[in-house]
Amino acid sequence: MDEKPKDGTYTYSIAFAEWNGKSNGATCIVVIKGDSISVINSGNNLSGKKGEIMDKGVIMKHTKTGKWIIGHSPKDTDAKEVGGCSSGPSVIDFKRKMYWLC
Repeated sequence: MDEKPKDGTYTYSIAFAEWNGKSNGATCIVVIKGDSISVINSGNNLSGKKGEIMDKGVIMKHTKTGKWIIGHSPKDTDAKEVGGCSSGPSVIDFKRKMYWLC
């Protein structure tokens, strides 16, 4: 099972749900401090502005799927859907260093 990484700044690939997880070279910067996480636009093959915060929240484990998510409230651990193009919290794959987007 993948574990939460140590505090630090990492480069992750973007996994686009509508492209079956392909990243097309897109990356983001992931900053972890304790249970807090920020996902920042690296400006590498992504729309939006370089340095823009794409997501920010608390690292949580989704109860139903066992996936790591970026939660914004305690009830996110029980969200109906997570990741990809759902309206639920974003999924972050620490093992493969991927942040899922739609």
